[in-house]
Amino acid sequence: MEKTIALIPGDGIGPDVVNEAVKVLDSVAKKFGHRFEYRAVVAGGAAIDKFGDPLPQSQLDLCLKADSVLLGAVGGPKWDNPDSAFRPEDALLGLRKGLKVFANLRPAVIFPQLKKACPLKEEIIGDGLDILIVRELTGGIYFGKHFLSDEGDWASDEEKYSRKEIERIVKLAFEAALLRNKKVTLVDKANILTSSRLWRKVAAELSKAYPSVELNYLYVDNAAMQLVRNPGQFDVIVTSNMFGDILSDEASQITGSIGMLPSASIGDGSGPGLYEPIHGSAPDISGKNLANPLATILSAAMLLRYDFKMEDEALCIEKAVNRVLDEGWRTADIAGDLETVKREGKLIGTKEMGDLVSQIINN
Repeated sequence: MEKTIALIPGDGIGPDVVNEAVKVLDSVAKKFGHRFEYRAVVAGGAAIDKFGDPLPQSQLDLCLKADSVLLGAVGGPKWDNPDSAFRPEDALLGLRKGLKVFANLRPAVIFPQLKKACPLKEEIIGDGLDILIVRELTGGIYFGKHFLSDEGDWASDEEKYSRKEIERIVKLAFEAALLRNKKVTLVDKANILTSSRLWRKVAAELSKAYPSVELNYLYVDNAAMQLVRNPGQFDVIVTSNMFGDILSDEASQITGSIGMLPSASIGDGSGPGLYEPIHGSAPDISGKNLANPLATILSAAMLLRYDFKMEDEALCIEKAVNRVLDEGWRTADIAGDLETVKREGKLIGTKEMGDLVSQIINN
């Protein structure tokens, strides 16, 4: 099978980790008889430097013509000018809108090999953690009207959601729950926000079509507390753009290994999805062979699963990652006892981690 993948290395460690994901994808292609063609796309800070725009239409068009899109990371202190008309992160909003991806899927999973890295007590995490956060991506306060008064003494941001926007994201959450533990938690602020009350109304209506799935509700402040108090109660969390942004970052920290967590941004299947690790650009370690590429490699696995419907190939990558961890290989961010890992000769860099995953797939 021939497929085209738009690659957006982006900024900081983005190029480092994307290179390793490509290495792994090439191993998968060889093993399963596929052909992946890559198209380089410039976005984020790199695009500001080159074009004066974080996402020129020409670069978005390259993504739209591809079968899927893999992103490294964007941003960095180089472009942190509050007076600038553009920020690298504007590329993310532009990609989500242009690709029409309305749902961000973020698995928050504690890998058993890295359980000691979890900041929570063992009696809290129990046998582990496996939560899927389904975040609405193209509506809400991030895309509402923003206003600053002429005097600069007050500002407003609009939180707006349509029934259609809520229906499609909640339905996706129910469908995901059917393949998991059949439990959906809607996180909102319905005691204050009218938009949240519409979310509850729509979710209750849709739940009738999924009688085997348990639906419950939590206010966002309580949900944030429950994630650290009793994370095992959650299966699928579905929520708005802003709440999902915050809660998914909290959940990633609970796992203790932000460098391990992938994400998928998907739409209705009519166009390419957007796949990226959830970590930042970490410009201080860019090009130093220090970054953990596993989140990007696992994002490539999600790309194969959701956009290309290649389940066996996705599982092949995930099993290879688990085997590398089983064998004790670690980048510094997931090393735990760094001195012990060094002494055992198991501390490796970005390129070596990609090589090991590729070797397991090739064998």
